Amino acid sequence: MKASSVTFEPGARTHWHKHPLGQMLIVTAGCGWVQREGGAVEEIRSGDVVWIQLHEKHWHGASEKTAMTHISVSEVLEGQPVDWLERVQLPSTTPA
Repeated sequence: MKASSVTFEPGARTHWHKHPLGQMLIVTAGCGWVQREGGAVEEIRSGDVVWIQLHEKHWHGASEKTAMTHISVSEVLEGQPVDWLERVQLPSTTPA
């Protein structure tokens, strides 16, 4: 199992990625976004818990104007907790 506390500065986000055994995000401060492939960008705030399914392509990070901190928890399969993919291109309409 791998757990990390990560702070994203305003506008910072991960690349698209997948976790072989899923991921739990526990937002501890600020406001951010998460998006699953094919889904809308969702706002996440302090106190929110987000579960990402096994092999579900997604990204997460801070909103454009607010930093966000979360605890990320994921299982490790064959030494790999994550498969990093391409850079995120945000749509022109995202949550405020």
